[in-house]
Amino acid sequence: MNKVKHIATSALLLTVFCCAAQAQPADRSFEISKNLEIFANVYKNLNLNYVDDVDPGKAIKTAIDAMLASMDPYTNYYPESDMEDVKLQLLGQYGGVGAMIMQRGDSVYISEPYEGLPADQAGLQAGDRIVEVNGESTVGKNTADVSSALRGQAGTNVEIKVERDGKIMAKTITRREIKLPNVSYSGMIAGGTIGYVKLDEFTTDAAKHVREAFRRLKAENPGMKGFILDLRGNGGGLMNEAVDIVNIWVKKGELVVETKGKIASKNTRSYTRQAPEDTEIPLAVLIDGSSASASEIVSGSLQDLDRAVIVGQRSYGKGLVQNILPMAYNSQMKVTVSKYYIPSGRCIQAIDYSHRDENGRATKVPDSLKTAFKTRSGRTVYDGFGIEPDVEVEPLYMSNLAMALAQKFIVFDYATEFHRSHPTIPPASQFEITDEIYNDFRSFIANRDYSYPTVTERTLDVLREAAETESYLDAINDAIGSIKARVEQEKKDDLNRHRDEVCEMLKAEILVRYYYDHGRIEGSLQSDPCVLKAVEVLRSKY
Repeated sequence: MNKVKHIATSALLLTVFCCAAQAQPADRSFEISKNLEIFANVYKNLNLNYVDDVDPGKAIKTAIDAMLASMDPYTNYYPESDMEDVKLQLLGQYGGVGAMIMQRGDSVYISEPYEGLPADQAGLQAGDRIVEVNGESTVGKNTADVSSALRGQAGTNVEIKVERDGKIMAKTITRREIKLPNVSYSGMIAGGTIGYVKLDEFTTDAAKHVREAFRRLKAENPGMKGFILDLRGNGGGLMNEAVDIVNIWVKKGELVVETKGKIASKNTRSYTRQAPEDTEIPLAVLIDGSSASASEIVSGSLQDLDRAVIVGQRSYGKGLVQNILPMAYNSQMKVTVSKYYIPSGRCIQAIDYSHRDENGRATKVPDSLKTAFKTRSGRTVYDGFGIEPDVEVEPLYMSNLAMALAQKFIVFDYATEFHRSHPTIPPASQFEITDEIYNDFRSFIANRDYSYPTVTERTLDVLREAAETESYLDAINDAIGSIKARVEQEKKDDLNRHRDEVCEMLKAEILVRYYYDHGRIEGSLQSDPCVLKAVEVLRSKY
């Protein structure tokens, strides 16, 4: 009976697909119909003849995913079971308890409760190990499993057991509609002369929140000399929010972005629609390699219009626009429908997904195909590789020591212990890692494993293998051993050598415990190289 149903379903799918094919030009409709018929027959024969039962949903989803993988990474199919994730991506909201979680071995821990949300109100803390959710053990489960169990319709309860300091605590938490903030921090820096806003996402109301933050800072600080919009790490989101953010500092009626795709009738031109807040204040926008899509619309258009100086590192280079298409059975499909072009006329898409190398990998747009464009005042800018900053700041790279301390959760564990033994600390803008705290951290890690291989040690291992293969090992083995011993001795001084870096890690993790994410940001502003460079530019070169 099930096989008959599956065959009938395949036949129905074929009929629907063939009808869709008829809407295509005549020279393509036959190819589409033919290949859809082949696909339906492959599935029918697989279902009838394969030795084991075939799960129709899984089989078709696998086929869909494989087909879409040949397009670009932004064209995706979402079954009904993934709708909460889609909602989070588009709206920045979901039904849940409001906490970040992380995997450590076979266990899942709270890494950060969001301020004022159910998990925080229930007293959950960073470092709590989640033992059970709704009576089901979390042992062996990953973060996706536990996250799925914690999420649910707003207003429903979830029973959670956590372990803290060897004690089990049971909590009943009522889920809420969790709306993640677009603006994670706003305030004044540089002695109260420069405004600063950190924008994390371009979800619903992002422009409203940035505008409100700017308006408030300007009203409270009438002597404000400049403003910084931080888009680092911001992967983008809604295009209309990007346009409205540009509008805060650009007059009404300016073209911000144009989309062009296969269907000409769906091409768009987006202009600023409101009166701006301020068209004169010096403006800097911070970007990095993770600033993408809507972040690039904002930074790129402000650059093209010569309205802001762009500071940081080259952006990601995502100039593709997606639409969400509703489908049957509460599923959806996200499809790349066009490319966007900013005011100078350039497209910033860095990877050409229509051409792939011999290994099937999409390639970057070659330098020879990059085209020069002009900003409003005549400066030269280029397409094809994201947004190039006007003022470049070298990125900071983690040392081997810092990576080991992070990957082995040593800084995290120290911050957890510090929080439990220190009821209060100074305000985020004043808190620093003192000699006393750093020495306490050194004592904390004295008996912990934070070993890490260096590039030098790995190179010596390769040299030893090569020397053994070529029969030179006896001649140089002592020298290799001597060098390795010297490297190991030097590594013991890494806690001194990289003290500033480790202190920044400790400071950030400790501040999150007391002042949440906005405290971490506030505490970093005084030493952030990109922020400091932006302040310098706004004061002297703008």
